[in-house]
Order: sequence, then structure tokens, then C-alpha cells
Amino acid sequence: MEIVFLVILIVLLIAALASGYPVAFALPGSAIITIGLAALFGEIFAGDVGAYFSQGDPIQWFKAAVTNFRGIYFEVERDTLIAIPLFVFMGIMLQRSKVAEDLLIAMAQLFGPIPGGLGIAVVFVGALLAATTGIVGATVIAMGLISLPVMLRNNYSSSLATGTIAASGTLGQIIPPSIVLIILADQLSSATDRAGTLRSAEFKATTGSSNLPSMFEPTSTSAGEMFLGALLPGLVLVGLYMVYILITALIRPRVAPPVPFEGNYDFKFIRHVALVLVPPLVLIFAVLGSIILGIATVNQAGAIGAVGAMMMAGYRLKAGEKGAFTPAILAIISVAGLAWLLNNHDINVKNITSQEDVILIILALIASLLFVASLIWSGWRAHKIEGTLNYVMIETAKTTSLVFIILLGAAMLTAAFRAFGGEELVREFLTGLPGGFITKFVVVMAVIFILGFFLDFIEIAVVVVPIIAPILLADTSANVTGVWLGVMIGVNMQTSFLTPPFGFALFYLRGVAPKIVKTIQMYKGVVPFITLQLIGLAIVGMYPPLVNYLPNRVNLTSETAPPPRNPRISACVEEGLFRVYDRDKELIKGAIREAKGMNLGFLPEKQRTGLKESFQAADKTFGLVSKVKTAKKDLDNYIPGYRPLHRQVRNLQGNVRRIGEEIKEMEIQLRRLTRDGIENNAVATAKSRIELLKASRAAINSQIPQQWKEMRKRYQKLAKAEANARRKYRRNVDDAYDAIPGILSIIADAEKLAVLESSIKSLDKVIASNAGEETQKVIRKVEIALGKVAGSSAIKNKISRVRRSLRGRKPKPDKAFSELTKGLKIFASEVTWRKRAQSEIEPQLKAYNEAIRLNIGLRQQERLTSDQASEVAACQSVHKDISLSF
Repeated sequence: MEIVFLVILIVLLIAALASGYPVAFALPGSAIITIGLAALFGEIFAGDVGAYFSQGDPIQWFKAAVTNFRGIYFEVERDTLIAIPLFVFMGIMLQRSKVAEDLLIAMAQLFGPIPGGLGIAVVFVGALLAATTGIVGATVIAMGLISLPVMLRNNYSSSLATGTIAASGTLGQIIPPSIVLIILADQLSSATDRAGTLRSAEFKATTGSSNLPSMFEPTSTSAGEMFLGALLPGLVLVGLYMVYILITALIRPRVAPPVPFEGNYDFKFIRHVALVLVPPLVLIFAVLGSIILGIATVNQAGAIGAVGAMMMAGYRLKAGEKGAFTPAILAIISVAGLAWLLNNHDINVKNITSQEDVILIILALIASLLFVASLIWSGWRAHKIEGTLNYVMIETAKTTSLVFIILLGAAMLTAAFRAFGGEELVREFLTGLPGGFITKFVVVMAVIFILGFFLDFIEIAVVVVPIIAPILLADTSANVTGVWLGVMIGVNMQTSFLTPPFGFALFYLRGVAPKIVKTIQMYKGVVPFITLQLIGLAIVGMYPPLVNYLPNRVNLTSETAPPPRNPRISACVEEGLFRVYDRDKELIKGAIREAKGMNLGFLPEKQRTGLKESFQAADKTFGLVSKVKTAKKDLDNYIPGYRPLHRQVRNLQGNVRRIGEEIKEMEIQLRRLTRDGIENNAVATAKSRIELLKASRAAINSQIPQQWKEMRKRYQKLAKAEANARRKYRRNVDDAYDAIPGILSIIADAEKLAVLESSIKSLDKVIASNAGEETQKVIRKVEIALGKVAGSSAIKNKISRVRRSLRGRKPKPDKAFSELTKGLKIFASEVTWRKRAQSEIEPQLKAYNEAIRLNIGLRQQERLTSDQASEVAACQSVHKDISLSF
């Protein structure tokens, strides 16, 4: 019966959408009606409201809906969606203030004389508008109204002109900052959590372990990572469009003729182009650059974009008038002043220690007030001139409300879909397809492509993605990242928005195109661009680093970057290190030999032993690396013959598990039917079905090849050998480097320790006077000072005993003097050997540290260098098959 209600749910949804009922209400409405019907029929015919639910009951569905509601609006951690109104405001403000119109006209004048230049200008402006607005409909309409008449007037082919405008307008789907990418990031973040649950269940079913190692967890994504991941694919599409237009113009000049500029390319023209082009470029850099450089989060970058758009509108709406740029200039001066103050001085309101600090804070306050004043000034202009600000605020509220209502409705629909077992059916269908991940992925992308004819991007992102994304992200044979999947879906939706006869971009353009342009010409015009987008989609699909590299690179160089010993990046770190060992083997070995030749006889036993063991461990590194390589080679040689068998058996075992789950469900149903002790046809049918399922399970089990256990055991042995080899290597390099920074810091603090001699010696007078609490304070000060000196714990321990001997009602001054004497003796010994070490071994030890710090000692460093981060990011950007570990 669950299938029946699942069909009712889908039919209701399709009927509501087809009738033109608002999407925001069609999604939750169909879910509520279907849930109500299932509960009603369950109560009537089975005496249980949850009888016809595959998972849970109506109460659990309601709780899931409430949880989703709270997740969207009240969870502090889920703040990605805050960026939506900010970027919507930014885009609508730039459109309304005619900044887009200025860009199109200026770029047309600049590129016009080139063959196909007008078309290239449209693509260029489309990319800029995409990077500043991210709103497809507004971009297509704006360019259709401004560019299409100009292109037709200059004898451009109607097909090429309309195709160029429609394709360029859809770039807002994929070029950041894009509303599509923000919503996809939010949905994929939740989908990754569900994919992690699916992987954990698979790992437990296949290995028996309930703890999924962190390196096998699905890779999630955020809005910032989506922006970074989509940047290069977006630029690839822009490049493909431009190259196509240029080649077309060169081969068929009559289709896209040059458009001579009637004016002069003089300083006045250059100034005009700069004033039109530079502000949007600066805004793009401020928004995307702040994210890429790790200066701002996506929400903060959205606020930067909204403020920047307000500033640009402030001077554009006063274009040609005196003082038009005054607020913008005031803002630039204030921001430059703040940047200079922050870059050259430490400004902290909580730490004012001098008159200079007060002056700096006053200056920063003045600069901040100037910036606020310039923002208010620009906002007032936007409010008074043509009611621009009012219009933008209302449209932003409408768009944002629409997005959030659809998100809530989609969450309710998805919960209902899962309640009736829809997600399980989709998973079974996709996993049952031959060809593994590739087939699943192609089918899903085809479905999204077709849905793009009928549904807007928001509906696809919030309805389809939560259902299919966990299944694709949980697939261990492909192990794709969330950001790659999100970008692929984004490019796919962009392509479907162009495809006749239902492409949304075509509808937008048809609404503003003159009657002389036939619809069939528009269809012809977009076909080459659809082909180019499919080529772009194929490029992104076949070369994942195009998407994954930038997010990984930024993550590895940010302030919160994982250390080199993090398990998720260890394999890639070692892959790069092993190449360094091969290249610099003799240099590193030479440094180890020189270090072994140092005179360490005068060092205390602890330090001497630690250094000797460190050098010995460093010497073993290359032998252990060789063992890791050998173990890896043995495993790699075995895998090609083993992988097909592994996949075959795991597929069979998966079928066995699914049949087992179905048997359990049938047994539960049978118990319900026999609750009253009455035998009927339904009971007989259920028993017969259970027997058939058990027979089917036995038949599938019999298909598992006899050599499976032996080959699996062999694989596990080889994998364990490699893991052990890596574990020994890691433990060894940790031992090889661990002592070096410690001994260097001890030697470096020789002078810091020596200056404490008088303070420690003066304690004998303090002990003799024993002024109670005052004595305790004096000794404690000496302890604190010693605590700041590396390797002084032995001395500090003796001084602590001195203090404790004098504490209480019965102080023991004799014991205190004894402990002080011992402490002074240790102090003298420490100072002596440290100063000798400074002159005799410190230079050699520093040279040795520099020689091994970024290879043998890399795991002990806090972060990777820039070059190492690039190598590791490139390594991580490639999707790796981890299915053999499951």
C-alpha cells in the first residue's frame, strides 16, 4: 500500500504544478493531503495510522517537518541561506540602477570593431552580470532589451543574436555568486550527512565495524566552496562561447559582422569605459576575492556585495550631475583609511594602554562614521530617485520569501516521499542499474535535464537533490565530492534552461524580443550553445580537479587548515613526500650524517639520548619508505584482478540484504494478519511470499564464487600490510623529528634562564625571613618566570618544593634551604650546558632542522607550505575509488 500512496503523492504534485497552482503551496499541500489519506485509511482498514507508512507514522512525519522548519530558520550553524537576500538585493539593485545597461553599451563600443565583437561583448557582460547578480531572468531580459535591437540593427543573424543572449544570461546559474549555488550548497550539506549514514551502514554490513574511518566519510560542501568550485567551469563556458562566436564570425562574416565605433578611441572614451567597467570588477573582486582569500564568509561577502551595489547605484542614479561621485569617493577614502590603520597599528578597544591607542581608536571611529554616512547618503539617493530603493527592497523580500517558503514545502514533501519508501525505491532502482556509478549518474543527470524543461532551479534543487544526492554521494566506487556534484547539477540545469521548447531562458527572451525574430530562429540559435554547454559539462565531468582544486587549495591555506598529519590528507601528503625523498635523498642523508657527527657528550643524558634516537630514526626513514612502496605495489598489482570479483560479490550481498529486509517486513505484516488467529487468503499469500523470498536469497547466496573468501582474505592481508608499513613510517618520522624543536627551544632560552640567577639565589633571604603569604607570592613569581623558559621543569619543581615547605602552620625552612640548594645546582648545570650548546651545536642543529623540517618532520608542522598545499590539493581533487575497503 505504501506504493499506492507514493503514487498519489506524485500525481497530486504533478496535477498541482500543471494547473498553475503556486509551487510554494503545491509542495507542502500534496504532502499533507497524502499523509492525511494514508493515516485515515490505515486507521480505517488496519486499525493503525502508521500501517501504510514505510518509515514511521504521521507523528514522526510532523516532527520531521518541524525539525526541518527549525533547521532552516533557527539553527545558528545553518547560516548559509542568510546570503540569499543579500545577493538578491545586490543583483536587483544593479539591474534597477542601470549599471547593467551601461556595461552592455560600453562593451559593445569596445569590442564592436572585432569580427563577432558585439556577440563577444554580450558574453563578456553576461559573465560580469552573472558575477554581480546571479539572477537568470533579470539578466536575459536586460540583455534582450538592450543588446538584441543593436545586434539586429547591425545585421547580426537573428539565430546567433538570440542564442548568444540566452546562453550568456544563463551564466548566472553557474558563475558565482549564484543563488542556485547557495541553495545547492545548503541541500548538499544535508545530503552529505545522510550519505554518511548510508556509508556507515554499508561499512558495518560489510566489515562488521560500526566506526567509519574519517577518511572514508563523504566530502561535504559549503556555499563558499561551491563558489570556488564553480568559478573555473563558469570561465570555461565563457571561453567556449567567445571562441565559438569568433570562429563563426571569421568563417561566416555576414552572420556576425564587425560594428565600427562612430566615436573616437580617445582619453574620454577610455575614461568612460573605465568608469563603467572598473566598479563592477572591483565589486566582483571584493565579493569573490574576500571568499577566496579567506577574509570573509559567504554571508559577509554578500553584505559587501549589497553595500557595494548601493554605492554604485548612488552615483549611477545621479550620472552627469555635479557631485555624483561624492558618496562613493567618501566611502573609498574611509575604507582606505581603515585599511591603513588596521594594517599598520594594533587597534583594540579592550586593550587601551596609551594616548596613542586612544588617538588611533578615534581615527578609526571617524573613518567608520564617514563610511556609514556615505552609505546612508547613497541609500537616500536610491530612495528618492525613481523609488529605486523601495522597489529593490520589495522585490528582494518577494524573492527571498519565495525561496524560503519553497524550501519549507520541499522539506515537507521530501519527508513524505521518504515516509512512503520513495527514497528506498529510488536507491534500489539506481543501485540495480548495470554499469555502477556512471550509469546512476547519467540517469540522474538526464532526469534533472528533463525536469529543467518544466521546473525552476529552486524546485529542482530542493525537491530532487535531497532525494538523489545522498545516493550518489554514498557511492564508494566513485567517492565524488559534494562540490563537484553540485557544480555538475548546476551546469546541467543551466543547459536545460536553454533547451527548446520549454527552456526558461527562451521564454524570458521571447517576451522581450521583437516580432521580426521568429521562435524557430531562437531555437536554432541556442542549439550550438547547448552543444557547447554539454561539452563544458563533459569537461567538468571527466576532469574533476577543475572543480575540486580551488576549494581544496583555499581550505589547505586558510587559518583553519588541517595539519599535515590529518588522516584525510595523510595519503596525499605522503605521495608528495615520497617524491621529495627520491629527489633529495642524498641531501637528506648527508644532513643526517653531519648531525650524527656532532659532539653530544656534554649534554644531559635525556637530551643526548633523545637526539641520538632521533638521528637513528631519521636514518631508518628511507628503508621504511621503500617498504611502504613495496607494500603499495603489491596491493596495486593485486587489485585489478580482485576488483571485478569484489563488485560482483558486494552487489550479490547487497541484494541478499535487501531481500532480508523485505522478509522482515513481510513477517511483521504476517504477524499483523494473524493477530486474531484467523487464517485467510492474505495470510497464505504472505507465507508464500516469504518462502519465495527465502528461496531467492538462497539462490543469490549460491551465486557467490567459491574463491571469494580466499581472494578477500588475500586482499585484506595486502591492505593490512600496506597500512602497517605506513603506520611504522609515520611513527618513525614522528620519533625522528619530535626531539629537534624541543632541544632547539631549550638552547635558545639559555639567556632567558641565565637572567633568573639572581632571582633564584635571593630566595635564601626570603626563606630566612619567611613572611608568610608574601613569601609565597615571591616564590610563585619565580616559578612563573621559570615556567616561561623551555626545559626548566626540573628547576621549577625544586622551587615549588621550596614554596610548599614554607606553607602551613609548621613551615620547614631547613627542607626549603635543602631544596633550594638542589635547585641552584640543577640551575648551574642547565645554564652551563645550554651556553656551551649555543656555541658548539646550535648552528649545526638548526641546519639539520631546516634540512628535514619539511620532509621527515612535516607531520609535526602546524600547516603545509603554499607549494605543498598546491600539491596536496591537486592530489585530493581526483576522485578515488574506496569501495574495496567496504
